[in-house]
Amino acid sequence: MDLFTGGHSGCRGCGAAIAMRQAMQALGPRTIMVIPASCMATIGGSGLKTAWNIPFYHSLFACAPAVASGVRAALEIRGIEGVKVVSWAGDAGTADIGFQALSGAAERNEDIIHVCYDNETYMNTGGQAGGTTPLSAWTPDTPAGKPTKPKDMPALMAAHRPEYLATASIAYPRDFIEKLKRAAEVKGFCYLHVLAPCHRGWGIREEETVEMARLAVECGLWILYEERQGRQRLTVVPEKRLPVREYILRQQRFRECREEDIEALQAEVDQRWQRMAAGAGGEELG
Repeated sequence: MDLFTGGHSGCRGCGAAIAMRQAMQALGPRTIMVIPASCMATIGGSGLKTAWNIPFYHSLFACAPAVASGVRAALEIRGIEGVKVVSWAGDAGTADIGFQALSGAAERNEDIIHVCYDNETYMNTGGQAGGTTPLSAWTPDTPAGKPTKPKDMPALMAAHRPEYLATASIAYPRDFIEKLKRAAEVKGFCYLHVLAPCHRGWGIREEETVEMARLAVECGLWILYEERQGRQRLTVVPEKRLPVREYILRQQRFRECREEDIEALQAEVDQRWQRMAAGAGGEELG
């Protein structure tokens, strides 16, 4: 059975909807989903129709992980086992507005999975810049390009020492699905951060959503890895890393990005690759 059906109201090429359809292949029918205010909460169902074939709870913006914690507690009190409880939020509901509830759930080691689907902007309310919006990206409230660097949310969550942590991309569905399956087998708090481009916010064509997610990995801007018990492992290593220029110049949101900005970003990406290689056991990266 398709647990998140094709009858949702997302845009064609919506990265968020692609991420959810991939995720449900891993999570299965015994899943309870909690989603705060976001594109995903809207496109999955509103009014008299729904695309969900599992229990779905639409929470307030700031508290999806807290609500998911309550759902888990209720299941335990009733003696119901074998149910996966997932809080699924966008970058706003994870990195900014929802961070306090997320941090608290991680600190308490709640037995839930939190997934951040990251389109790097507040698309549900018009595309405003947020905590994960890249440096130099155009948004309605950063018309000259965002002047500050994005938060490294996986690193922030790693500092909470979760039972399992991973990054993912909708361009690598098998990698994403396998990571969710591993998280589902773990008791305790798990965090996954999946890149899910929004073609409207990024200024690309709708058929380029998955291609752009793949380019982010191939140029090293989005590194796919997993971490458990403090040990980090790269899960996808491009055969040959592409220049970040090939990713930046394909998106209209970077139209204010200057040549020196691209060169600085390339240098930063190169340094991060080397740090990640050392953290993953010294493996040489392409």
